[in-house]
Formats: sequence, structure tokens, C-alpha cells
Amino acid sequence: MNFIQVSFSVDQALSDMILAELSNGDFDTFEEFDGGIHAYTEEERFDQRFVDEISDRYEVAYATQLIPKENWNETWEKNYDPIIVGDQVLVRATFHKELPPYPIEIVVDPKMSFGTGHHATTHQMIKAQLAIDHQGKSVLDLGTGTGILAIMAAQLGASRIEGTDIDEWCIENSQENFSLNQLSGITLQMTAAQNFICAAPFDIVLANINKNVLLNEMHYYADFCKPNGYLLLSGFYEVDIDDINVRTHECGFTMVSRQSRDNWAQLTLQKSE
Repeated sequence: MNFIQVSFSVDQALSDMILAELSNGDFDTFEEFDGGIHAYTEEERFDQRFVDEISDRYEVAYATQLIPKENWNETWEKNYDPIIVGDQVLVRATFHKELPPYPIEIVVDPKMSFGTGHHATTHQMIKAQLAIDHQGKSVLDLGTGTGILAIMAAQLGASRIEGTDIDEWCIENSQENFSLNQLSGITLQMTAAQNFICAAPFDIVLANINKNVLLNEMHYYADFCKPNGYLLLSGFYEVDIDDINVRTHECGFTMVSRQSRDNWAQLTLQKSE
């Protein structure tokens, strides 16, 4: 399996808009660089007409590059630096040199999955998790990607952790990252929310997914969440908060807190009794 890298050389404001557009397609992973954005999808899922429409709409050109699967790790090793979240969490890869200790350390080799902590959405989700008591709690990570949020939940003391993703590659990658962090017992289902088999509701539900998916699946999230349980959301822009709030309110959630980073938003909500 090979991947297609689509690159737009644009300023930050336009980069955010194009990323939002691409996230509505079959692009799973995004990488921002100084002067633009890279987006990645499996070669067989690449829809050139979809990208052309975005290119025409914003009147910007793009470039594509074929990336063989076996070269993906090398690509990340060149661009992936360790990050720190809230002076408490260190996120690094196995190829990084030894760093000073932090209260929480997460090891993630991202391969083709989304979620290294670099993107504002993942960074904010980790920060939001720090503010929620996970000790002995049950946690569901929807669209787990690299598994980074599930790993964070385990590091914070969650006792039951499950995750979902629709991509076999993400399931494989997250399982590898669980092993890197000496974690076992995290259950994964390769499925979308509507087909997720939920044996019992969760104390905490995590969803770092694009706006349209969140809006369409919110009623499932409500079913997965216990009364008084928490729902942590990201994957959308500050301008989308009102739309998200309307939908979450319809599904029985009340906002607890919000934050933003680089125009991306994160909401923490609580389900009514």
C-alpha cells in the first residue's frame, strides 16, 4: 500500500481553511510546515477531482507525491520533534534521544496515523484530559489514530479503555504504540460509531474528529456516555463552536470548558443526569 502526499504552499489562515476542507475527504493525516500543509491519504483512496475543486475554490496550486509505505517512518523521523503539553506530558518517538523525565511520558511512532500531539487539536485534547479525573474511570477513544489519547487515559489511571477507528492501518499502529508504552488490555474495534458495540457506557468519551462527523455522530456519543460523564471534543475551528454547541445541547450535554489554539477549538462537556 502506497500513500499520496498533497501539498499546498499557503499562509497560515488559508492553510487552516484548506485543512478543514481536506478533512471532509479521505485524508487521514495532516502535517503543517512553515509555508503550507501536507495531507496524506492511501493511493487507492486519492480523489483528484475533490482536491482540484478545493484548489480551484481557493485559487491555489498544489503538488502531489507518491510515498511508498516503507518510507513513511523515514519521512516522520525527519519532521517529528518531541513535544511538551502543560509542562506535564512529554510525547516522543522511539528514535528520539533520551530526554529529561516528565510526570507523564507517551511514546508514539505515528507511521500513517493522525495524532502525535503536534497538531493543535491533539495537543488540546491531551491538555483537557489533564483536567479530568481518569483514575479508575472507563474511557472510549473514538477515531483513535495513533492511540495517543487512549495511552494518555491509561497514564492518568483509567481502568477500562476502548477505542475505535475505521482504518486498519490506524488499528495496527495504535496497537504497536500500546506495546511501546507497556500497555495491555485496551480493546479496539475497527468500526464507525454507528456500528460500535458498547457493552456499557463510559465515564469519559474522547472524539478528535472533523466537524461534520462530530455533528452526524453526536447522538451515538450521547449513548456511549454515562449520565454526568464527560465528552471531550476537538477537530473543528473556533468559528464552528456554535454549531457544535447546538448539537451537543440537543444530545443532553452542557459545556464545562473550552480552549483554542491556532484557531482550532476544544470543548469539554458533561452529560446531564
